[in-house]
Amino acid sequence: MHPEPLTGWGRFPPRFARVATPRDEAELRASVAGGGRIARGNGRSYGDSSVGSALTLAMRRMNRMLAFDTESGQLVAEAGVLLGDVIDAFLPRGWFPYVTPGTKFVTLGGVIAADAHGKNHHRDGSFGAFVDWIDLLREDGRVVRLSRDDNTELFDWTLGGMGLTGVILRAAIRLRPVETGWIRQRTLVAPNLDAALSSFEAEQDATYSVAWIDCLANGPSLGRSLLMLGEHAGLDELPEPFGQAPLKVPSRKKRRVPFDAPSAALNRYSVKLFNALYWRKGVRGAGAQLVDWDSYFYPLDAVLGWNRIYGRKGFMQFQCVLPLESSRAGLTALLTETARAGQGSFLAVLKRLGAARGGISFPMPGYTLALDFPVNRRTLALLDRLDEIALAHGGRFYLAKDARMTAQTLHHADPRAARLREMRRDAGIDRAFASAQSERLLL
Repeated sequence: MHPEPLTGWGRFPPRFARVATPRDEAELRASVAGGGRIARGNGRSYGDSSVGSALTLAMRRMNRMLAFDTESGQLVAEAGVLLGDVIDAFLPRGWFPYVTPGTKFVTLGGVIAADAHGKNHHRDGSFGAFVDWIDLLREDGRVVRLSRDDNTELFDWTLGGMGLTGVILRAAIRLRPVETGWIRQRTLVAPNLDAALSSFEAEQDATYSVAWIDCLANGPSLGRSLLMLGEHAGLDELPEPFGQAPLKVPSRKKRRVPFDAPSAALNRYSVKLFNALYWRKGVRGAGAQLVDWDSYFYPLDAVLGWNRIYGRKGFMQFQCVLPLESSRAGLTALLTETARAGQGSFLAVLKRLGAARGGISFPMPGYTLALDFPVNRRTLALLDRLDEIALAHGGRFYLAKDARMTAQTLHHADPRAARLREMRRDAGIDRAFASAQSERLLL
């Protein structure tokens, strides 16, 4: 078994890693023997969290859906099942995930390991709130079932633990009943950050809310945003002919980025132009409209290989969450520094998060800002400054998006990191399950 090049979705940092692809539980159990193992789903975490320090366990072959309860909406499935496969199988039957991240090309194991949040965290919590139980393969080959009633501490650490407690084999998750495949979307125009935050607070009853934010706007327009609210449309809200097949929506034409864009293509001027055009288009289209589920939840999934837009060296995402009481000041400082640096991102997202949960899950009450940047020395310097701003305002960072944070920054931001490291050491699994990220961050 020879090392092969392996990265996350951001394509940074590049690693060489040995990869095993077990086809069943017996092969997986044999592969776990040894140390430095980590499970990998579809490789959609952005950095090096799914690259094993010694061996990466590729889980996509373990992708069966095993059982479904039509009364409760509980689905039992293996870790390698894609969220998109779940939607394809169950939306025609009137069911949809309670929580989804911004891509459907993630595995159930991966979304559980990241305890992913969606556009409805302020109302419904993260993905883990709808996980009933997890079967976890331990370092000694045993399989233990984790839930809120059994092995509760390990259950909490596994949700958001980035695979560092063991290998997720299968899980029981709950889906929500829906009448249609359509979303009632309202787009609100916020001319600056104060207006955006006021709109989020005023619209907390909305099931879904997310804002695109112009991170290069400054002065009176700093933080200008387009806030997109969403609700699952009912049968009586569909016009003809959609009402005749309410759970079927027109398929989107997929586009593919065929090559790595030149590194010079993304610069202050091109991003500023894109943001200005996107803003004007959003202002013109503000108001209420009916959109299909795929367009509302997964706009980027229509562009296959969109990570190549950032060039051969890849990209990094900065994502932090700031406590509610310091969000306004912290976001102002982050956006001011980003605009000043001119390293703007055309993929800038702002969301309101709700209550925190245990373990090392990312969300807490406040606002999360996500910014994408091409990999270069200027970006690395900017991200260090953004880290400092987030720390100064009580923020913490999303491990599923991290590719370059230091251990000092993480442990300063989040005391739970030290508790995770202590738990792993006391349980004797710190060497058994390790990723390039966990070694970098001293987890």
